[in-house]
Amino acid sequence: MIELIIGGARSGKSGYALSIAEARDANLHFIATAEPADDEMTARIERHQRQRGPRWNLVEEPRYLSRTTEDFSETDVLVVDCLTLWLSNWLCSDMPQQWHEEKQNFQHGLQQSPAHWLLVSNEVGMGVTPTNRLSRQFIDESGWLHQDLAQIASRVTTMMYGIPQILKS
Repeated sequence: MIELIIGGARSGKSGYALSIAEARDANLHFIATAEPADDEMTARIERHQRQRGPRWNLVEEPRYLSRTTEDFSETDVLVVDCLTLWLSNWLCSDMPQQWHEEKQNFQHGLQQSPAHWLLVSNEVGMGVTPTNRLSRQFIDESGWLHQDLAQIASRVTTMMYGIPQILKS
């Protein structure tokens, strides 16, 4: 099962995904895409770590999410947090041209995986079009990523103010 959970900053996405996962009698895995590049991001990562209890196994994978899809069974629930950071990691890397192949490999792996996947991502396409090229590329790529994942997801939820709204079930 694939669930896409999307919303703006501080909308409650991560907490919602954790609560869904923790309600299941399963092996819990948190796949973190963030890299502690500065003090503020380090603090964010530490806050997320405190939210999770001892049931959680941590997998840190900032780029190659496709590699994680083979390792889990139907008794596993995985929260991937967050897809837009994953995209940023690729666009700001020394090999952004490999993004499309990795994205396709991840989507294919998700569809083959027997595990329950909760994919957390930021909605960034509802604002104005930015003036700089990298920002426009980020918005375009995240929009296409979200569209592709929404097509293969069994469930799509948008979060606003901590309130889930089911878009697809």
